Amino acid sequence: MSIDYKEFISQVKRKTNIDLSLYKEAQMKRRLTSLYEKKGYTSFQEYFQSMNANSDILHEFLDRMTINVSEFYRNKQRWDVLENKIFPRLLAERKSLKIWSAASSTGEEPYTIAMVLSKYIPLSSISILATDLDSNAIEKAKIGIYPERSLNEVPVEMKKKYFTLEGTYYRVSDEIKKTVTFKQHNLLADSFESNFDLIVCRNVLIYFTEEAKDLLYHKFNSALRTGGTLFVGSTEQIFNPQSYNFTIEDTFFYKKM
Repeated sequence: MSIDYKEFISQVKRKTNIDLSLYKEAQMKRRLTSLYEKKGYTSFQEYFQSMNANSDILHEFLDRMTINVSEFYRNKQRWDVLENKIFPRLLAERKSLKIWSAASSTGEEPYTIAMVLSKYIPLSSISILATDLDSNAIEKAKIGIYPERSLNEVPVEMKKKYFTLEGTYYRVSDEIKKTVTFKQHNLLADSFESNFDLIVCRNVLIYFTEEAKDLLYHKFNSALRTGGTLFVGSTEQIFNPQSYNFTIEDTFFYKKM
């Protein structure tokens, strides 16, 4: 690791409490180098000085770092498993579910959870915690307006029921928005709530080191109730779930033992 990047990691941690050393170095370094070079900077030090002085540059850095690429019902077959297998079991055990969408990006994931769960219980009974590191992503999520491509996998009946077309964009209904509470949260540094029935954390763990993943799997397990489920992304299979006190419930679904 270069001295320039090592010092940058320390400076960013002091300023934002984000520990870049827990992200895969080659990927993160490449992404950030391309960003600062486009801005005309020649080193991480120069880039940090500008970031320190200009909040727009800091926010752009956070945007690039958190990779907000999302869509509703992403990898729909997995959501079908949640709908047809996981939710029926959880609801047979408890009438009211405590749910966390961790790394919720611009809101597509928690809103999808609400839509899927609405097939079983009224929206007024649904309460989902959604967290992300990026405050800009959270603000976008609260507005709830999305391009058509974000809705590619949304079932037709859900699209009709919960979205309104405004020009070339779709607005998610207020009744869906009311089911979700958004908060800023750093997965790697902040403490977790407990007693969740379901934690959904998809398509973010791939950016972390093996050590960071190991830490998070233990933290997620502690945050779930016994019998609660962790739902991960389609590139994030846990190969030794028993070492984190999980058993495989379905592909990409892990039940706390």
